[in-house]
Amino acid sequence: MMDVRVLRYFLAVAREESFTGAAETLMMSQPTLSKQIAQLEHELGKKLFERGGRRVTLTEDGMLLYRRAEEIVTLVDRTERELKTDEHDVAGEVAVGGHIPRFLLRAAARTHEVHRGIRFYWHNGDATDVSERLQHGTLDFAVLLRPVDVVRYDFVPLPDVARWGALVPAGSELAGRGVLTVDDLKHMPLAVHHREGLQREFSLWAGVDMDEFDVSATYNVLNGSPSPFVTSGLGCVVTTDDHLDGGESADVRFLPLDPPLETQCALVYRRHAALSKSAVIFLDQVKQSLQSMHEGNGKE
Repeated sequence: MMDVRVLRYFLAVAREESFTGAAETLMMSQPTLSKQIAQLEHELGKKLFERGGRRVTLTEDGMLLYRRAEEIVTLVDRTERELKTDEHDVAGEVAVGGHIPRFLLRAAARTHEVHRGIRFYWHNGDATDVSERLQHGTLDFAVLLRPVDVVRYDFVPLPDVARWGALVPAGSELAGRGVLTVDDLKHMPLAVHHREGLQREFSLWAGVDMDEFDVSATYNVLNGSPSPFVTSGLGCVVTTDDHLDGGESADVRFLPLDPPLETQCALVYRRHAALSKSAVIFLDQVKQSLQSMHEGNGKE
């Protein structure tokens, strides 16, 4: 069985790309560290590092272990913090993955206002990444598109509605319109989401196969402004309005699709999962906020 302590050593070497640098960080001798990693490689029957000169790099097997080791160490650290929390002084981390809608941010703010010891970790990733982390327990919750797999998950439907559209050049003829139709999209290069489920939803809305469109690029997560996709001429970015934070340049304009295409999300968590006290408090706050909205005719 792998020792968590040795996994920490392995992660340090991978991050420092050096046994000497990792040994200094860990405050241990370099020969001792090298011996521990060699024993780990022997136990696994795999070579984890390519050793050359002053720099070491992960092998393919090493890269696989790196991700798993990060998840294991993170889970161990979170569990230790939760167990050490005083019964009457709730503190701990709530980890949420996916695109985070404003409703959840407001619920998180209310949670922290009452329980100052609770902090939040927001993990930005695509559906595949956050679902995997949710299953492994390194995330408490994930924001996923509805419908939700109710066999594996419990969920709370979120009120935020995202409307699909496309970013087009501000100087183009299309920019003067209020909406974009299927025919409009057929005559321009498009950058679309890589996820098959979203492409299928877009295809159903259009009533044609994706092959009918000129897909010049795909993406999994939009970090920063997506404007360069458009201004470079690579393609108009098909996305939802909730992914636009106002950081787009004046050279592009977002036009919604016509007829409208909308999606809704849910806050998802594993069925029968043993949620921490902090996660339970946050979940209760989300449900209370939803109830207040319904009682107030949609206003929080």
